[in-house]
Amino acid sequence: MGARRKARICALQMLFQHDIAQQAVPEVLAAYWAELGGEYTEDVREFASRLVSGTLADLDNVDNRIRDRAENWRISRMAVVDRNILRLAVYEFLHEPETPKTVVINEALEIARRFSTFEATQFINGILDAIKRDLEAGPVATSEDRAS
Repeated sequence: MGARRKARICALQMLFQHDIAQQAVPEVLAAYWAELGGEYTEDVREFASRLVSGTLADLDNVDNRIRDRAENWRISRMAVVDRNILRLAVYEFLHEPETPKTVVINEALEIARRFSTFEATQFINGILDAIKRDLEAGPVATSEDRAS
């Protein structure tokens, strides 16, 4: 398994922890790395920490993009693992431009296969593919933009 996938898995676990415990980002990072940090290289820790911090800093924008494409699904009703896989991938779409969007989707699906269900993998694929198409089509208003 490559370093970036390891980092994404670490990031997913930290986002899950944050989602459940509602801890502040520095507390989540400190607790996770104190427990498991010795198992990972510095580049894995750095990328995972950047993904977590960035995703949570841009959570409203990320969630609005998911909300716009998750027809008939409230984010709060999604399985915790699934919504955080989506959040992580959407953050990468928006803020990690050196990673091709198809790679982001493939990584999200591989992680979903490991941590979620077959049906969730299809759900995640559909939402991420739609968001990818939106981003490739150019700037579009999210539900947050339209509410302003």
